Amino acid sequence: MGTKTIDIRSWIEKRVLKDEITRFMDDEQGFIKEGRIEAELEKGKKPDREKIRDIMAKSYAIESLSLEETSALLNVTDPELWQEMEDLAGKIKRKVYDNRIVTFAPLYIANLCVNNCVYCGFRKDNHKEKRRMLSAEEVKKEAEVLAGKIGHKRLIVVYGEHPLTDVDYIAETVQAIYDVKVKTKHGFGQIRRANLNIPPFGIQDLKRLHQVGIGTYQVFQETYHRSTYEKIHPQGTIKGDYFWRLYVMHRALEAGIDDVGIGALFGLYDWKFEVMGLVAHALELEAKFGIGPHTISFPRIEPAANVPFCDNPAYKVEDEAFKKLVTVIRLAVPYTGMILTARENAQLRKKVIPLGCTQTDASSRIGIGAYHDQVQDQDQEGEKQQFILGDTRSLDEVVCELAENGYITSFCTAGYRCGRTGKKIMDLLRCGREGNFCKMNAVLTFREWLDDFASEKTKQVGEKVIAAEMEEIRQKLPKAFPQVKEYYERIEKGERDLYF
Repeated sequence: MGTKTIDIRSWIEKRVLKDEITRFMDDEQGFIKEGRIEAELEKGKKPDREKIRDIMAKSYAIESLSLEETSALLNVTDPELWQEMEDLAGKIKRKVYDNRIVTFAPLYIANLCVNNCVYCGFRKDNHKEKRRMLSAEEVKKEAEVLAGKIGHKRLIVVYGEHPLTDVDYIAETVQAIYDVKVKTKHGFGQIRRANLNIPPFGIQDLKRLHQVGIGTYQVFQETYHRSTYEKIHPQGTIKGDYFWRLYVMHRALEAGIDDVGIGALFGLYDWKFEVMGLVAHALELEAKFGIGPHTISFPRIEPAANVPFCDNPAYKVEDEAFKKLVTVIRLAVPYTGMILTARENAQLRKKVIPLGCTQTDASSRIGIGAYHDQVQDQDQEGEKQQFILGDTRSLDEVVCELAENGYITSFCTAGYRCGRTGKKIMDLLRCGREGNFCKMNAVLTFREWLDDFASEKTKQVGEKVIAAEMEEIRQKLPKAFPQVKEYYERIEKGERDLYF
C-alpha cells in the first residue's frame, strides 16, 4: 500500500463525535456510577449463605444478576461456597453452550497507533516498536496459513488506531481474509468469521463495517474507573476520551452490528470494581437495546517490550483472584460467551476453562506478519508485539488436551450465517435451545478438522469424544439424529461446510 501525507492532528480532532456520545447518555455521569458501585461493594460484605444460594439459583435460570447480587458474590469468603459457585459456573456454561469450546486465532494486521496508553507496546512513544501494516496480499498470506495449514475457521483481527488503518483499510483487509480458500488433505480451509478488535468508530463507519460482514465487534474499556482511565490514557489522544469509548457499543448496535464484545484489562484497577463495571455495561445494553454482550473478555496485564508499566502493575491480579472473577462473570451474565486468551499459561487455562469459558485461542502469534514469516521466538518478535504470550502451543496440542478432558472443539460458524445473531441468539441461549445447534454443528465441524488437520494422536482422542457426542445426540435429539448422521457421513466422504 502506498504512503500518503496525512495531517494526524487534524484527523484526531475530527475523530470524536460528541453528539454520538451524548445522545445515549441519561446524565453527565453515564451508566458507570462509581459511587453506587463502591457503595454496593461495601454493602455486599459478609453476605448471607442462603442469599448467595438464591442468587445462584437465579443465575442457573439464565437471568442476569443485578449489581447488588454481583457484589454479594464478589464478597463471598467461604471456600465451600466458592466451590459451589465454581461448580455452578461450569453447569451454566454446559446448559447454555453445551460441551464445546470454540477456538480462534488472533491476527495482528497493523501496529501503527496515535494513542499513548502507558501499558501498551503499540503506544506511539514506544520508539523501539517496529511499525508495520500489512497489504491486502500479505493479509491473504497470513489467512492462508491460518486456514490452510493450521485449520482455523475464526479469527480475531486486531488493528491499532491510525489514519492509515482507518475504516477503508479495515474493510479491504477483512475482505481479503474472507477471499482466501485453501485446499487441504480432503477439503478446503477458509476463514468463516472474522471478529474485530479495533478502535471505537462513529455510526456511519460502523455501518460500513457491518456491510463487509464482520463478526463480533470488540472494544474493551480497559478500565471502568474513570480517574484511573484518564491517568493511563493521556489527554489529547483519542483514547483519552473515556465516554467516546464507553458508548461505542451503543453506536455499534444502532449501526446494525448484532454481536458486540466487551472486556476489561485486569490489573489496571481493583478487579472487583472492574467486574462490577462489566456487569453494569451488560445491564445497560440489555436495558437500551434488549440484548447484552455477545462475549466478555477478561485479559490480565502481561509484560511487553519497552513498557515498564507492565512489569509491576499496582493492581496485579493473582491466579486465585482471576479464577474468582471468571466465576462471577459467568454467574452474573449467564448467557454471554466468555473468552480466555493465550495471555494465560497452559496450566492456568486448564484450570479456568471449566469455570464457564466458551472460547480460547491457539497457535497464537501476535507479531505483525508472524504466521507467514513463521517466526516462533517471542524474543525476536518482542518489538513487533503488543505483549508477551503465556501459551504458545499449537492448535493441535490445545485440541488434544481439550479432548482428553472431555471437551469437543467446535469450529462452527453456522449460527451467524443462519441469522442466529443479536436478540435472536440471546433468546435461544437463555432458553437453552442454542446449545442443541452447538452440539450438532460441533460434531460436524470437529469431524472436518480431524480429517483435514489433526495429528494421529489428536484424531484418536477426538474420535472418542465424537462417539460420546453422537450417542448423546441420538438420545436427546432423536428427531434430528438421522440428519446429523447423514451429514456426518457425507463429511467423512469429503464434503465440507454442512451445518444446521
